[in-house]
Amino acid sequence: MQPPDASGYGRPIEEQEAEDLLRCICFKNGPPRTVGVELEWLIHDQRNPRHPVAADRLTAAHDRVRSLALNSALTFEPGGQLELSSPPAGSLMECVDSVAADLHTVRNTLRRAGLTLTGLGLDPWHTPRRVLRDPRYDAMEAYLDRTGPSGRAMMCTSASIQVCLDSGEEEPGPLGHGRRWQLAHLLGAVLTAAFANSPAREGRWTGWRSTRQAIWAELDAIRPVSPPLHREPRAAWASHVLDAPVMCVREEAVPWHRPTALSFRDWIRTGVHRPPTRKDLDYHLTTLFPPVRPRGHLELRMIDAQSGPDGWVVPLAVVTALFDDPEAAETVYRTVKPLAEYAGTQPAPTNPLWLNAARLGLADPELRATAVSCFNTALEALPRIGASTAVCDAVAAFHERYVLRGRCPADDLRIPSVRPAAGVCGKEPGR
Repeated sequence: MQPPDASGYGRPIEEQEAEDLLRCICFKNGPPRTVGVELEWLIHDQRNPRHPVAADRLTAAHDRVRSLALNSALTFEPGGQLELSSPPAGSLMECVDSVAADLHTVRNTLRRAGLTLTGLGLDPWHTPRRVLRDPRYDAMEAYLDRTGPSGRAMMCTSASIQVCLDSGEEEPGPLGHGRRWQLAHLLGAVLTAAFANSPAREGRWTGWRSTRQAIWAELDAIRPVSPPLHREPRAAWASHVLDAPVMCVREEAVPWHRPTALSFRDWIRTGVHRPPTRKDLDYHLTTLFPPVRPRGHLELRMIDAQSGPDGWVVPLAVVTALFDDPEAAETVYRTVKPLAEYAGTQPAPTNPLWLNAARLGLADPELRATAVSCFNTALEALPRIGASTAVCDAVAAFHERYVLRGRCPADDLRIPSVRPAAGVCGKEPGR
């Protein structure tokens, strides 16, 4: 069946063309020059965060925030979570200052409505409730429901910090794209553990430091995982994307068509329903959720949202220093490389390294030792990339409070009205 306005979908795409596009558009090579961050926040009632915010009240708050003049792109997630995506910045401090100004404006607006932004990786009290109605989210919900309740929890109750960095140079070396790809997947487990901040779900402690990451790993067997790391990144990613199942076929009519067990490669070859186009490939990319997603840059998606007004600055600063300072990048790669044996042959985030990072945080001795070395390296590199004294002090304070003690933010959380989960011996994680 052809769509009513076929011109809106473009010409059909060929298989080799799709592979070439995936290699080029997802790994744009060049010296690292820019950094960005995407901050997701839960929105709670300021006085009683355990009380669900009525949908009409949340929608009205969204409308107020949409009217603001912001440097960052503003979007809202299916459960009403707020997301700010910074423009590419030429330095760490340019990114920090721009986003901090936007957050100040947004917080003041929400405060006047009696609402507040909450920095936790997962809502600790509320069951998933979808506020936004859109064909995309209808299709996503239906697809993820096939494998259980984790999809709705991810869509409606999770929040993260996503750091975006240039893919890297074509040539091998500490800033080469192959090295950065490997580094992201090994350091990613350390970041999951160090910044784990979601130990509760729907009113119960779960036994995981990062329940958000545990939920992502449960979505299905393909969408949340990375391609094999032993292969060349561009070839591995192209195969992974084309062999991943199609979540939905966009069309004028709603609901959108929801195929079963149809890979994008098979869609190209069969043209079932209608032939896919470049726009369909671009959309298909947005329905894959690995912890490191190449989108012309590297999007690191494994960090829980952080508590406090400026908690988000620490992971942004640490990641930028370790990836974009050449000396630090070389040092940290040697530091995390032994974790490859810990990870085994399974992909992230479903291998033993990543699962223990989400469950144990820095209580895992190997992750703790690696995190200490990584933070020390970041602290040495931050002045070299122009970090302010305030940013350096914030990273140092986090290092002393958590990393050196083998703890993470989840270990310090005191959440009212959260009950023990079965099998956790009546104790909160980390106690």
